[in-house]
Amino acid sequence: MPVTHRLFAPITALLLVLMAIVAIPAHASDDQLSIMMDDDQLLYSGDQARDAALHKMASAGVDMVRVTVLWSVVADRAKTGSKQRKRFNKLGAANPRAYPKLNWDRYDRLVRATRQLGITPYFDVTPPGPSWGHARAPRSQRANRKTWKPKPSEFAKFVTAVGKRFSGTYKDENDGRQRIPRVFVWAIGNEPNQGGWLTPQWEHGKLASPRLYRSLYFAARGALEKTGHGRDAIFIGETAPLGNFQRTTRSPVRPKVFIRQLLCAPGHTDGGCSDFDKYGPLQATAYAHHPYTKRLAPLQRDPSPDSITMANLNELPEMLDALSAQTGHIGTGLPVVSTEFGYETNPPDKYVGISLDKQADYITLGDYITYLNPRIAGNTQFLLRDVPPLRKYPKTSRHYWFTYQSGILTRSGKPKPSAQAYAMPFLVQGTGTPLQANVWGQLRFRPNNLPEGAQDQVQIDFKPADGSADWAPLGSPIPVTNGRGFFTAQVTAPAAGSLRASWSSASAPYFASSRAYPIS
Repeated sequence: MPVTHRLFAPITALLLVLMAIVAIPAHASDDQLSIMMDDDQLLYSGDQARDAALHKMASAGVDMVRVTVLWSVVADRAKTGSKQRKRFNKLGAANPRAYPKLNWDRYDRLVRATRQLGITPYFDVTPPGPSWGHARAPRSQRANRKTWKPKPSEFAKFVTAVGKRFSGTYKDENDGRQRIPRVFVWAIGNEPNQGGWLTPQWEHGKLASPRLYRSLYFAARGALEKTGHGRDAIFIGETAPLGNFQRTTRSPVRPKVFIRQLLCAPGHTDGGCSDFDKYGPLQATAYAHHPYTKRLAPLQRDPSPDSITMANLNELPEMLDALSAQTGHIGTGLPVVSTEFGYETNPPDKYVGISLDKQADYITLGDYITYLNPRIAGNTQFLLRDVPPLRKYPKTSRHYWFTYQSGILTRSGKPKPSAQAYAMPFLVQGTGTPLQANVWGQLRFRPNNLPEGAQDQVQIDFKPADGSADWAPLGSPIPVTNGRGFFTAQVTAPAAGSLRASWSSASAPYFASSRAYPIS
């Protein structure tokens, strides 16, 4: 992938991206953020792996990395041993120094490393937490004790500690007592409509998770405001795309069902809806959602009308606006951010993976779908690199591949076709006229801030189907005037063949090209 360095985006620039999407509907998607998530590489594989991953992300054109700040990870062993327990009880859960200092290192170092490369860190602070942060599960629900009813008051204390630590003024306890850079992009919770993250989803036959999440969000939002982050970008939701009709403790709830009750729509209320009288509407910069389609193409919607995948992601802002008008419990015109999207591949996962080429095609389609909607402020590729399998299971077992294989790099770091598709998305659409096509793409790998007076351009190339010639320029280069490298054009091919986009420069990385698309 091409290598380039990107300038750090200040908070005002990021907030303008998220806010202007409401005010300028015609071309707001031209400023769409490129986000990537890979906790395994960025948090849990050591400093060397993190830095290598960040450099690859930067070279591919990533603007922002989404990172899970898991309550249970930071609070691990916070009350283990008499000395640590006394320290925690004395300082209190809202004090960053109360937690074992080494538990913070992965986050502190990541924020410093992202800033050096001009990538914005986006912290998703979420339960589950330590045992003392949850209500005690009944005996019949002991299997769900780790996710059972997080206590909003305790969660607020943890978010307060995180907010203080990443305020831009806090000095690290180790690593030379350096000042930790500020984090200004946040989300609260992860997939609260899934039993793996929050239980109970249903209780005594009634929907429970929206009320739980609503309480957690109000508490966490207040904690961020009290620690100086009230004007930061704060996302609500982080909902999963699918669900089912069952009503058990762990049954996943379809996002539209979850959102209706979260906002207390008529006929979808619960005992916690009185919180709106106490706290007012849910204040958020954007609604975050994970529009996976599993193995389905991005244009193929799930059979349930209450699911929200990439194929019907356009319905989410419409739904939010309708609920805003009905309830007044959330702002009108709220931007939407796709904060997890990707496809697992076969190889290596023969159970749920799709082909390598299909993965490349599908993530490009996902980028294009989100680009077309002016209310969608960004799209997130879920993973850079495939996660190693679970070796305790046989290779022939489905459980062996229970980890995620949706990276644009293989487990060994070899680029898949999707690596090229991610760094330089390119799509060809026929116009109905033979050999004539509309092309769309992005020089994602190029820096957002070129020197004054400089301008990128892209060349559309043609290669005949009969193999009589190699790639050659088709028409004049296309000026790329968009700050994030998006371009569109209409071209006419001289014969059946293939089209690609190419870019060249007198300096590194010198040359880059997209994947080829047939035209006939």
